[in-house]
Amino acid sequence: MTRNDASHVPEWQVPPIIDHKQYDAPSVFTPDRLLREARRQKALPTELVPAICMFDPDGDVLDYLQATGRAQLHPAWACYHTRLYSFEHQGISIGIIGRVVGASFAVLVAEELFVSGCRLLISITSAGQIVPLGTPPYVVLLDRALRDEGTSYHYLPPSRYSTLRPELQTMVQAAWGHSDLSLHTGASWTTDAPFRETEAAIDAYRTEGIVAVEMEAAALYALAEAKQYAIICFAHVTNQMAQAGDDFEKGPDQGSQTALAVIQHVVQAWTQQ
Repeated sequence: MTRNDASHVPEWQVPPIIDHKQYDAPSVFTPDRLLREARRQKALPTELVPAICMFDPDGDVLDYLQATGRAQLHPAWACYHTRLYSFEHQGISIGIIGRVVGASFAVLVAEELFVSGCRLLISITSAGQIVPLGTPPYVVLLDRALRDEGTSYHYLPPSRYSTLRPELQTMVQAAWGHSDLSLHTGASWTTDAPFRETEAAIDAYRTEGIVAVEMEAAALYALAEAKQYAIICFAHVTNQMAQAGDDFEKGPDQGSQTALAVIQHVVQAWTQQ
């Protein structure tokens, strides 16, 4: 929406998040130029990142890989805010960045990864249960995400949801083997404010059929649609928002084995297409 689109609304009532947006216009500030200057300042070489990368918002998978000696620091990653590691899984090098939490941070780093050689980004984030699909922990492929955050509105015009690219959903579901890890599919609620999840909001989104709440997917899917990037988001539903005891349990090695199984399924599907 631009100001012209909202001409019937008094100027002071047009939220800045949907004002002055020109979705087809290029950005003045770009990730490739930022990384160019970071490399200059840090005297780093230009080197591609792995073609397949993952976000590990909780950092547990990265901690596990480091503890078991499998994670290697990527020496040429020029991001000011993160460290990129790589590890071998099923003979394929995969990049991993830990603790990329929240929509704006996730999109900032994702933009940098894609101009640095990434072709597929997989995000596996802990999520709260809205509609029970089982007893936590379990994995949900997010086919759409409610845009209750700010970042997506800089990439796509206002709408209720941003969605997983259909060909990626088909790829994942068609190749998934359920013998070792079950996969649910559903919608999430992406919020910028996890400590403002009120009973009224939870009840409304439960009625809407949303199955989980997390903090990144809506923005990542908006970026994917706007720039035709391959981004797949999973929710590892681990909790019921601390409404009962023994919550936030993620499984073996703090959920690392589950996350690596997800990666294995997706990588196999991606490389076989």
